[in-house]
Amino acid sequence: MHALQSLHTFALPSQCLQLITISRWQQLMEIDFSKPFCLLGEGSNSVFIEDFAGVVIKLGLKGIAIHEHDEYWSIEVGAGENWHQLVLQLLEKGIAGLENLALIPGTVGAAPVQNIGAYGVELAKFVEYVEGFDIKTKQRVRLNTEQCQFGYRDSIFKHALKGCFVITQVGLKITKQWQPELSYGPLQHLKHTHPSAWQVCQAVIAIRQSKLPDPSVLANAGSFFKNPVVSNEHASKLKQQFADIPTYYVNDAQQKLAAGWLIEQAGLKGHQIGGIAVYHQQALVLVNQGNGSADELVTMIKYIQQQVWERFAVRLEHEVRLLGHDNEVHIQGVVCE
Repeated sequence: MHALQSLHTFALPSQCLQLITISRWQQLMEIDFSKPFCLLGEGSNSVFIEDFAGVVIKLGLKGIAIHEHDEYWSIEVGAGENWHQLVLQLLEKGIAGLENLALIPGTVGAAPVQNIGAYGVELAKFVEYVEGFDIKTKQRVRLNTEQCQFGYRDSIFKHALKGCFVITQVGLKITKQWQPELSYGPLQHLKHTHPSAWQVCQAVIAIRQSKLPDPSVLANAGSFFKNPVVSNEHASKLKQQFADIPTYYVNDAQQKLAAGWLIEQAGLKGHQIGGIAVYHQQALVLVNQGNGSADELVTMIKYIQQQVWERFAVRLEHEVRLLGHDNEVHIQGVVCE
């Protein structure tokens, strides 16, 4: 058995049957995928809530190649590279565009699965291709942006390709015609200052550091819940009841709500169950205060879901991937309609 506590940032005590670190994609050819397996990057969006009865495959594929074209940059990045460090390295080379996604934890390979996004920008805007290992055919396959079926915190890697595709490389395409994205919340104050990409990056880092605890100091998995998407009708009803509820346009029929605001308004900021707590500075974050258990975490998730449902009739889904005995686990607290 191999200890997993240090391999995921929520740091619950857990173990796995076997641990393999991949530094070359060819190593994937030798793995028996008929047995339970789990893919792991830096463990910043995964929480093991049980001992895992299979192999944990830690992706350590490295390498960054930059190709300049007349109007854009092409960047090829190994799945095991750190996402935030990539953003900083590109900015240092004068390649701007990813700065709103600074300080998002995790690896480059995990980024397309979740279609990471922050402050009005999503990864999907920059993906040229995602390359990976097809477990069934044992071949390398390259998918274009359309084939990745990106959605809000969503992609084909969570659905049709879940459990049968291992991302090994991501190709990004970044235009040289840079325009800052400052429409979202805390960045709006920069609109009249004509900031550089580096200044936007620094602002994003400062905002995230003010809201999110450092996992090396206080164990956490970042934003724990997805921002829920509701119909325009439901959003209008909520605005009548709660005048200051923040809403964001999704399409002509739907709006997005701020999960952290809902949790805070339900009176749960700082709420604690055993060693698990809702972070006192940002209600969207759950923290392990050092002695938390998986049972306490599951109880907390269900409690938050129930309280938000009862107050707002909105269902919250956890954004963080929860891993059980041999597979991913989805928790939906009991709600009474």
